[in-house]
Amino acid sequence: MLLPPNLEELIPEKHLVRVINRVVEEMDLSEIISGYKGGGTSSYHPKMLLKLIVYAYAEKNYSGRQIAKAIRENINYMWLSGGNRPDFRTINRFRGERLKGKIQAVFTEVLEYLIEHKFIKLENYFVDGTKIEANANRYSFAWKKSTQKYKKNLQAKVKELFVEIDKINAAEEAEYGDRDLEELGEESEIDTEKLKDLAKRLSKKLEEEPANKKLKKSLKKLKSDFIPRMEKYENYEKVIGKRNSFSKTDHDATFMRMKDDHMRNRSLKPGYNVQIGTENQFIVGYSLHQVSTDSSTLPEHLRQVKENLGVLPKTLIADAGYGSEENYLLLENEEIEAYVKYNTFYKESKKKRKGNEKDRYLARNFHYDEENNVFICPENKCLLYEGQKRVRTDAGFLTERKTYRCHDCGDCAVRDLCTQSNYGRSIQYSHRLTNFRKKAFERLNSEVGRKLRKLRYPEVEAVFGLIKWNKKFRRFNLRGLEKVTVEWGLVSIAHNIAKIAA
Repeated sequence: MLLPPNLEELIPEKHLVRVINRVVEEMDLSEIISGYKGGGTSSYHPKMLLKLIVYAYAEKNYSGRQIAKAIRENINYMWLSGGNRPDFRTINRFRGERLKGKIQAVFTEVLEYLIEHKFIKLENYFVDGTKIEANANRYSFAWKKSTQKYKKNLQAKVKELFVEIDKINAAEEAEYGDRDLEELGEESEIDTEKLKDLAKRLSKKLEEEPANKKLKKSLKKLKSDFIPRMEKYENYEKVIGKRNSFSKTDHDATFMRMKDDHMRNRSLKPGYNVQIGTENQFIVGYSLHQVSTDSSTLPEHLRQVKENLGVLPKTLIADAGYGSEENYLLLENEEIEAYVKYNTFYKESKKKRKGNEKDRYLARNFHYDEENNVFICPENKCLLYEGQKRVRTDAGFLTERKTYRCHDCGDCAVRDLCTQSNYGRSIQYSHRLTNFRKKAFERLNSEVGRKLRKLRYPEVEAVFGLIKWNKKFRRFNLRGLEKVTVEWGLVSIAHNIAKIAA
């Protein structure tokens, strides 16, 4: 070949790189561009870098160094870069820093393209979640309960030290009399500041009594052991917050049960709970969470969807993991038609099996007499109203539960099948939740409901299968909640544009 070939001739007309190029060119990236201050060496254009990274993610290439290598060797990357050769540091800086806090705006631009070209209508929104492993050491865990236990043990040792110091200093004993030191007060929690203050006081006393070996030993123990450990435990508590654990490698990651490669065992690893909503297998909304339960993530997920799109979908379909009273109430207030299962939906839908006597005495099989405000069990005994109490869920939602109890269980022939309580059978009941479940049951078993239930598996489950197994994205490459949010945004954008091309 006398002349080098034109790259334009080597790229097929309907190739994925051309689709990515066209979609990104139509985007408004002014928010990202405004972050460049100007001056110094000319910067690579954000659109070019975004095209390269989106194409790389679509091609299962998630490493900054591997992307930089492909730019030098692969004609598809060369065509997108226009002959530019950004190194891996530039690529990592762009996705880790430049896109931080701005990836949702880019994702929204893709959604507007999908709406404009009638790929999605924002009608049926299928929600589900999955756990993605964090880029963190699997054994770098710190647990909330363990931290509290170790801190409590340390405080007990500190109090023992206070008693020793109290015995050493006769002058201080005379000053306090029968009372403890302020730091030792039972109502006062010992913290780092109090320990440092005590260390200063002991240092001054040691200057006055340099030969006091016991005082010197106590001060050394305080400075070299107790204060550093107390600082560590207080820092752990600050990082954990409302969570149960965190990873010392990635402080934002929480330890969660995840499926192994063999799909049989669930191992405990640091990770994030990724929530997505799909329509026609396009990712319409996503959010990342530090809690493992799906139920508590829906309010924040929908808040982000509304913030990005300005509107919420008309219909939402989800599995039993989302069927909580808080979520049903939220969907009703937002006027979203909810096809959301609850934990006993399948049992209620199935025909009663013969010979399973215990099922007869489940709470759902007790008849509620609204006029007399009592429950009637299958043996025609009454459960009387005892009162109600407010219950706050783990997510902070406040609800009311009414208690009904039977006082006539003593001579019941089936008592062992119904209850093990010495005080008779009782039921915790929420009228609002029961009404929500009745509506959900009717909707899910309607003709439309059955159709949407069947669609949920090929909709959202297929998207997770494509990303985690076909694209092999099972572990984040970046660290920290903000950065992994950027990375999942890139995964979602790459998935949507690749589907457009397909």
